[in-house]
Amino acid sequence: MTVLTHLAGKPVRRVGYGAMQLGDVHRLSMSHADAVAFLRDVLDRGVNHIDTAEFYAAGAINRAIGDAIRGRTEDVVVATKIGAVHDPDAHLRPTQKPEELRENVEANLQQLGLDRIDLVYLRRLDVAPGIAASGDQLVPLEDQLAELAALRDEGKLAAIGLSHVSRDQVEAAIPIGLAAVQNAHSLVDASSEPVLELVRAESIAWAPYFPLGGAFPGMPKVTEQDAVISAASQVGVTPSQLGLAWLLGQYEGTLLIPGTKNADHLAENIAAGELVLPPEVMEALRPVADAARAAER
Repeated sequence: MTVLTHLAGKPVRRVGYGAMQLGDVHRLSMSHADAVAFLRDVLDRGVNHIDTAEFYAAGAINRAIGDAIRGRTEDVVVATKIGAVHDPDAHLRPTQKPEELRENVEANLQQLGLDRIDLVYLRRLDVAPGIAASGDQLVPLEDQLAELAALRDEGKLAAIGLSHVSRDQVEAAIPIGLAAVQNAHSLVDASSEPVLELVRAESIAWAPYFPLGGAFPGMPKVTEQDAVISAASQVGVTPSQLGLAWLLGQYEGTLLIPGTKNADHLAENIAAGELVLPPEVMEALRPVADAARAAER
């Protein structure tokens, strides 16, 4: 894998690892020891950017990451998300108030066993999919950014990111020193392309989630598109690898965070970071991308 740039002051590779699939909302899908072993294998394969959240598996994934990176924290970027917490009844509960965001950061620090988190994303809850903020959870972005900036000044986090946000929200956050943005984006989902245009212009890292689409019922999947299946066969890769490589080709600041708990799939995802799709393949995929853009008009 090729080192792209620096994120939160550290060099990172273009294909990272999204830890969400190690469990569900409530618990790990394997033992703690097995999760730690899998994460160490992720690191041993050269991946040095791990994306997580305190509300994944009620904090169990964070604790596994903390054990896996012990003694290696200088060589890996850990990015987490705040703005919601695990709730045993409702699955997730919004925590958008500034004081709650501070509590979220402290919980992540404790679970990860860190003194400082490399990158903290504020997950806004303005629109679907996912839970939505209401009532006193409807907090101005400016107030939230001020709290994150204070936490950065205190040394509890190194860099600030935004997740699930609009172009206007990204623009408002740029003056504080925005390191990364994390929105849904794929070959079949162009809803965040206005945001991508801005982060590209501002040289901000772009970490798209749902990189292969299909995260919710009724959403299209990259791997089910005829053009993708045909092009993947032509290049000699899987449809998933083709979809990931397409994303990497959209912007040199793209940092992928695909998740898996399968070692073979992990190897495939990492290999996608080495793919450079030839012009004729990119052209063959254009109708799929154009259809996604047309759906947003």
